[in-house]
Amino acid sequence: MNICNNILQAIGNTSMVQLRKVVPPGCGKIFVKLEWENPTGSMKDRTAQAMISRAEEDGRLNPGDTIVEYTGGSTGISLALVCVAKGYHLHIVTSNAFSQEKLKHMSALGAELTLVPSEGGLTTKKLILDMIEAAREISKKPHTFWSDQLNNHDSIAGYYPLGEEIWNQTGGKLDAFVQCVGTAASARGVASVLKRHNPKIKIIIVEPAESAVLSGGQAGPHKIEGVGIGYTPPLWEPDLADEIIPVGTDDAKAMARRLACEEGLFAGTSSGANVIAAIRVAEQLGPEARIATLMVDSGLKYLSTDVFRK
Repeated sequence: MNICNNILQAIGNTSMVQLRKVVPPGCGKIFVKLEWENPTGSMKDRTAQAMISRAEEDGRLNPGDTIVEYTGGSTGISLALVCVAKGYHLHIVTSNAFSQEKLKHMSALGAELTLVPSEGGLTTKKLILDMIEAAREISKKPHTFWSDQLNNHDSIAGYYPLGEEIWNQTGGKLDAFVQCVGTAASARGVASVLKRHNPKIKIIIVEPAESAVLSGGQAGPHKIEGVGIGYTPPLWEPDLADEIIPVGTDDAKAMARRLACEEGLFAGTSSGANVIAAIRVAEQLGPEARIATLMVDSGLKYLSTDVFRK
């Protein structure tokens, strides 16, 4: 095993596991990437590193600057990690709609938090827009860099290595990739790599059924943290998806619990949604199909929520 020179070198190269017990008989094989193996426990370490590194390279970010971002938690935690490693101050705009574990993790890594109140602890379009506006105001201060993840194309590049990892770990034998959409950066980054290797690979997008705006539905409140912002994200490309599958919050929570109890995979709600959608695709494509999806983050981020509460 290699010894990393710093914590940022530990990002990426996560394991892949085949699901065995939650998959019904007769459907294809489903492989999940364990993105909680990244240093902060989520895939967002990849995009945080890319956004900061590229801003340093082109001069948008300079030593001594403060970085500002609005986030439901995981991106903020990942940015906090990168800021610790590189010596930047981080100001995060977030909300009580997101788990206490995420908020405390950001604080533990030294981030300054501004909390925007939510409506009943739910993710809504209004909450996201309020958070963005608060971050915009903070970013007007001198020596401040706003990473602005929803509009930052650098975030897509952070997921190119993830696409290559999936391709290599499956030996290039892959029929579909399934992923929830928040900013759309991970779906775009992985899809671009996989499609370059094999244009026939299907890209399946997942969104909350309660806020299925990409499917043409109405925005609504939901509790699948980190996805479904209530409007079409700026990085979204309509031609990206071969299919869009809505998954309800309760179903996503139930699958997260099943993954823990039946597979030993302790993941969050968006990972549960990914697996539900992947099973639907695997049933459609048949027993010889091979589908990949992501365990986006760790269930440790949700212990204070009702996802794992008995």
